[in-house]
Amino acid sequence: MGTALSLVVKRSPLEDSVFRAIARIFRTPDLRRKIGFTLGIIAIFRLGSFIPAPFVDYGNVEACLDQSSTTSGLYELVNLFSGGALLQLSIFALGIMPYITASIITQLLRVVIPHFENLHKEGQTGQAKLTQYTRYLTIGLAVLQSTTLITVARSGQLFQTASVVECQNLLTDDAWYAILLMVITMTAGTGLIMWMGELITERGIGNGMSLLIFTSIAATFPTALWTIQQTNGLEVFIVVILIGIVILGAVVFVEQSQRRVPVQYAKRMVGRRTYGGNNTYIPIKVNMAGVVPVIFASSLLYLPLLVTQFFQPAPGEEVTPWVAWIQNNLASGDNALYMAVYFLLIVGFTYFYVAITFNPEEVADNMKKYGGFIPGIRAGRPTAEYLDYVLTRVTLPGSLYLGLVALIPLIALATVQANQNFPFGGASILIIVGVGLETVKQIDSQLQQRHYEGLLR
Repeated sequence: MGTALSLVVKRSPLEDSVFRAIARIFRTPDLRRKIGFTLGIIAIFRLGSFIPAPFVDYGNVEACLDQSSTTSGLYELVNLFSGGALLQLSIFALGIMPYITASIITQLLRVVIPHFENLHKEGQTGQAKLTQYTRYLTIGLAVLQSTTLITVARSGQLFQTASVVECQNLLTDDAWYAILLMVITMTAGTGLIMWMGELITERGIGNGMSLLIFTSIAATFPTALWTIQQTNGLEVFIVVILIGIVILGAVVFVEQSQRRVPVQYAKRMVGRRTYGGNNTYIPIKVNMAGVVPVIFASSLLYLPLLVTQFFQPAPGEEVTPWVAWIQNNLASGDNALYMAVYFLLIVGFTYFYVAITFNPEEVADNMKKYGGFIPGIRAGRPTAEYLDYVLTRVTLPGSLYLGLVALIPLIALATVQANQNFPFGGASILIIVGVGLETVKQIDSQLQQRHYEGLLR
């Protein structure tokens, strides 16, 4: 009589909880439909990144991409947010960058233009008008940026290997009608991306614009890591992966960190009902500015280099000393001066942006209006001063953290010759972690609304 041997594979409680959470997601029809819709839009978005714009010589573009692994300045940032579509001169070449810039400008205009601040305070109606202004500004910026991109591609200066013959002939036709059609196509691509992002927000899961940025950045990870493996070997590649895991954990920890300011609400009688009397808190995150200071600093550092393009010497003439100094010190991120200026700009912009987005006086007035107070602090102006005190001190480690994370790609560029799209640092890791955490929280809340345990515990 034979004996049957059976192999039982036991899963850990963590594995069981993960599999059960995933199963709960796909057992919920509405949530399954939203995730499927989101993935479909993302697939269309990535497909458009590989479709070349009219009158673009795709063969020459691919040849230049193979010979030039890095770019510099603002083009590196825009290429990152477009998922590599910028340097391919595709119909989605500008990516989501015009919308990001328009959103930042709209927020900054609230400080300068009182009408924008009033719209912000009007609630949903005012926010709808601000969103419409942002859309119009996005289209305007798309026209400007596409014209600039095509002009640079036409001059043969889009890639660092500008001396290569293929990089001088990226366009098959540079007549005015061809350039006009390319501008219209890239601008329409930006408008389509903006529309797809809003569709995801309305009918999908998570914030549509953020998820499209997440997709663009994540698409560059395999290429960046493979470049490191080919350039430096397997040992350096493994070390980079291990360091990346540590950085990822540290970024998640800091992004979730917050200073909770306790708030109590006094009891008040309205008719026969009692309101208030509960305790809550004001969450002040360590990194309240997000990735915006990094974008600000990168854009500002590119401006001097952009100015030097208008003072290039004629053949046979010497370069002006100040132009040469800028090109030697601010054109690349692998020198100490560039890193120091970049770090200081990020710290300064962090304080500036937090001061714009968080108004202690407004928060104190709202608390006073609804009978709220911080224990031990008088309502009104003392509360505003206390919140400003806490905010200033919490922002200091947040700004230093942003500066250090932003320097990681520059350090990697100088040590392992990685390009500035190094995946484990800078704007890329901040966006990946921030959008990932927010999307997981939204899926968790969707599950909890349907009487499940939720995705997070």
